[in-house]
Amino acid sequence: MHIDQLTIKNYRNYAQGTLTFQNRVNVILGENAQGKTNLVEAIYVLAMAKSHRTPRDKELIRWDEPFAKVEGHLTNRNGPLHMEVVFSNQGKKVKLNHIEKKRLSDYIGYCNIVMFAPEDLTLVKGSPQVRRRFLDMEMGQIHSIYLYHLSQYHKILKQRNQWLKDVQQKKVRADQAMLGVMTEQLLQSAAHVITKRYAFLDKLQSWAEPIHHQISRGKEHLKIVYVPSCNVSEEMDLTTMMVALKDNYAKVEEREMQRGTTLIGPHRDDLSFFVNGRNIQTYGSQGQQRTTALSLKLAEIELIQEKTGEYPILLLDDVLSELDDYRQTHLLNTIKGKVQTFVTTTSVDGLDHEMLRDADTFYVEEGNIQQKD
Repeated sequence: MHIDQLTIKNYRNYAQGTLTFQNRVNVILGENAQGKTNLVEAIYVLAMAKSHRTPRDKELIRWDEPFAKVEGHLTNRNGPLHMEVVFSNQGKKVKLNHIEKKRLSDYIGYCNIVMFAPEDLTLVKGSPQVRRRFLDMEMGQIHSIYLYHLSQYHKILKQRNQWLKDVQQKKVRADQAMLGVMTEQLLQSAAHVITKRYAFLDKLQSWAEPIHHQISRGKEHLKIVYVPSCNVSEEMDLTTMMVALKDNYAKVEEREMQRGTTLIGPHRDDLSFFVNGRNIQTYGSQGQQRTTALSLKLAEIELIQEKTGEYPILLLDDVLSELDDYRQTHLLNTIKGKVQTFVTTTSVDGLDHEMLRDADTFYVEEGNIQQKD
């Protein structure tokens, strides 16, 4: 899978531009605050129909313009593909081969992306929200049914939380029957989300563990553990999971009405990482945490290839300079010749690898892009 051409209009600090890419490494050079990250963000947006940097789509629209558009001509295992995302005050529209898709789950997954940015190096030590987002983004690309159930879950969760807040503020009476109906709807979606997360992490573990073992020169063994917010387990099938969740929600419903929010469920679950049996979120060195983050990203690439039959596009946003020479070399050697890659950096000095020497280079200055000879 690779992008052949990208066109952006009224996107962030870009007025308009069309770029042509080869199926290899593309280096985006420029000083800070010139638009390098905006460019790779546009590629991410083309694939995922939303930004990895902000939940507010309006921030993607150039100042004083009515809309922003990102479109791309791609080639995947099935042949040529045209994708398009438009943001405006009326919302966003997505198109595949010029046909509008009403549901994002019918759009996402046609262009698979792995993003690796400096904030991903804090995946291990960061907040649970960061790790849940990591799960949801990667799973949504290769499991459209997961994206559907996750969307349903958040829709019902929003309604349930509003009702609980109204009860807490005494705007409505505490109707147990009403709560029961919303809980039943919520736990059905929750059960699907949790069971699919367990299955995904089991597969991710099978790729990440040997990669981590290799990067650590055979000294470390990585274990990824799902940490649910209530009493459920990986051994439960879907039906058993629903029964268990129903019991868990029944135990906390009084506290939920007092607190005015939903206290358990996929939106409060987390991940833990263990190296040689020790929780590295608490006891690991920065090097171990960075190796874990790198292992997860490289595992994502292989997992997507296994599931879809082709490698994803890799976005390395100002991250190579954050890795030491050994990890940097391991990353570049692993993806060499397999993955179309976009690298943003302020300078190639110190980045000595044959992949980068043979790359196409683009220079960004104040929202203008030129390909360097």
